[in-house]
Amino acid sequence: MIVDAGSNPFEVGCACEVFGAPVRPGIGRALYDFRVVAPRRGVRMRDGLFTIQAAGTLTDLEQAQTVIVPNRPHHDDPTRPRVLDAIRRAHRRGTRLVGLCTGAFTLAEAGVLDGRRAAVHWDLAGTFAQRYPGVRVEPDVLFVDDGDVLTSAGSAAALDLALHVVRSDHGAEVANQVSRHLVFAAFRDGGQRQFVPRPVPAHVDRSLAPVLAWAGEALDRPLTVADLAGRAGTSVSSLHRRFRQEVGTTPLAWLTAQRVALACRLLERDDTSIDVVARRAGLGSAANLRSVLKRQVGLSPSDYRKRFSASSGPVG
Repeated sequence: MIVDAGSNPFEVGCACEVFGAPVRPGIGRALYDFRVVAPRRGVRMRDGLFTIQAAGTLTDLEQAQTVIVPNRPHHDDPTRPRVLDAIRRAHRRGTRLVGLCTGAFTLAEAGVLDGRRAAVHWDLAGTFAQRYPGVRVEPDVLFVDDGDVLTSAGSAAALDLALHVVRSDHGAEVANQVSRHLVFAAFRDGGQRQFVPRPVPAHVDRSLAPVLAWAGEALDRPLTVADLAGRAGTSVSSLHRRFRQEVGTTPLAWLTAQRVALACRLLERDDTSIDVVARRAGLGSAANLRSVLKRQVGLSPSDYRKRFSASSGPVG
């Protein structure tokens, strides 16, 4: 991870917490060989509130498989040419690049986002699109995974993208372990809408948390949106509205995502047949599981199991 003048400590902290633990609690091993690098020995962080002394230098990027680029609250400030050159060289080598929050500005400034999709904080989307017209801005999503270049929206979405990276590299079970340790939602789809300013209602409905917890323990049952509405004591239309407000997606999309996550955990644990996994995850048949998993994750159940069931060493 590169830090530079003005980098926001929140995103730096998110990356260090998710990727940098030498022994991940609940897993018993490191997931990544992680280090923080900087273009100079001492870097003033976030409006000069403090200075960070990074352990590494830009030369360490030559061996990296993933590079997290600097974000900067003052996105009008140009990035150091040395940092941009290092990012371009990493991109040419095929290194995976990650921009957290305003890190998208850094990636665009380096020219590696041209012709690609990118997530940007909704409040900066107009500025970003005007400055970098060659980038396809998606201002309404939490993060965008465009293969070897990934970007997230506002600060909290840095955690969503970081957990997505863990999930992609190590599987759903490991990502869930990390999220539980962080006391953070295990999986918010990248396509979920960002929160935008809206009037605070005079009366706030009671939380959907009990309904979500109940449904999470009953995924093997043939649950429907009507069942969720009945459990919440509301109509289906009201449930849709409350889901949009509290969860940011539809009840059916949430239910499907939970079932896919459960199926992934079951596929990782043992060699239980695909039919049994489909039934336990509430997806019915092996054919439906294949269809849904391919659409949501991009892999068939057998390919997913081959990729994630065996433990792997730290990733660079």
